[in-house]
Amino acid sequence: MSKLKIAIQKSGRLHQESMQLLKDIGISIDNGKDQLKASAQNFPAEVFYLRNGDIPQYLRDGVVDMAIIGENVLVEKATDINFVERLGFSKCRVSIAVPKAMPYESIKDLEGKQIATSYPNTVNQFLTKNNVNADLHIINGSVEIAPNIGLADAIVDIVSSGSTLFKNNLEEQELILNSEAVLAVSPLISIENQSLLDKIQFRIQSVLKARNYRYVLLNTPDEHIPRIIEILPGMKSPTVLPLAKQGWSSLHTVIDKNQFWNIIDELKQNGAEGILVCPIEKMVI
Repeated sequence: MSKLKIAIQKSGRLHQESMQLLKDIGISIDNGKDQLKASAQNFPAEVFYLRNGDIPQYLRDGVVDMAIIGENVLVEKATDINFVERLGFSKCRVSIAVPKAMPYESIKDLEGKQIATSYPNTVNQFLTKNNVNADLHIINGSVEIAPNIGLADAIVDIVSSGSTLFKNNLEEQELILNSEAVLAVSPLISIENQSLLDKIQFRIQSVLKARNYRYVLLNTPDEHIPRIIEILPGMKSPTVLPLAKQGWSSLHTVIDKNQFWNIIDELKQNGAEGILVCPIEKMVI
């Protein structure tokens, strides 16, 4: 029986969130300590635990069929590899940062400067686009210390919270790329495994949609139902169920999680009581 070969990062935050996503879509992995490969118990799939930077080549060679990987890695190492889904986690940005004491008005200030980075291809593309000539000092590891020890005038690195830049007296100046985890696919994936991938992608889409919505239940006098329905930005029409108390009903609907606090006061002013907001695990539309 054909098995879908899935690559994920061996360790780090991307690993943890990737494993959680597999769990959320119902794929149970028997993951023993220090295993490099593990089989799913309830889905025809194997998971390969790899170094993030090695994953593009495994995809290119068809050793794995799909991977959960940072978009920034694809931009740097594998522009020939396509991704089919943005996964909404491990968000970061690839940015240029310079010492706070360095005068900086525009990208032109990096002309002739030394830039330390682990992303030479990404940086070269950006500099070429902006007609800037600079020398790259390629570092694997702690790029942010380079200006402090005289190795470079500026750096290009991944930025998440910005705390590492702050600790090293650096200031973010130019955004090169916004990145997040994506679902990348091998160009050599078989027809049989493409079918398995389609099933996984459908499950992922259901989980991702659910994370953006909340299930809302509320009680209201029957005379307020038309107005409540107007207020609720539901998917279609809310479910209305009569309560044991005469003249009262319960309304159930699904709304965007970011809209709830904008309408809560209006719901209360128009008779809504006993409002419950619940997370949704999966949502199939």
